[in-house]
Amino acid sequence: AIATALHSIPDGIAAQLELQRDLLCDGLTELGFDVVRPQATYFATVDVARDGVDFCRELPERAGVVAIPSSVFYDSDAGDHLVRFAFCKRPEVLHQALTRLKELR
Repeated sequence: AIATALHSIPDGIAAQLELQRDLLCDGLTELGFDVVRPQATYFATVDVARDGVDFCRELPERAGVVAIPSSVFYDSDAGDHLVRFAFCKRPEVLHQALTRLKELR
């Protein structure tokens, strides 16, 4: 049933999410972040080259943007420098987030 449902996702939604993914990933790359471009998720993983939890705690106040520290998904320190940004947002919201993040760099 799940496989059938996944194949019935309208093409327009998949194409829109791909555009949103590319908008966020390209923008983060242009800002100097090392970005892992996802193939099948709503999140772009970014290496922030510092403690991801601290980065995520400071981000709302410094830029009005939020991210998820990837370390919450690990049992080790493997993901301590990685954070996840969601791209399942309207393009104008993604543009605004990128503009705000640019001020951090």
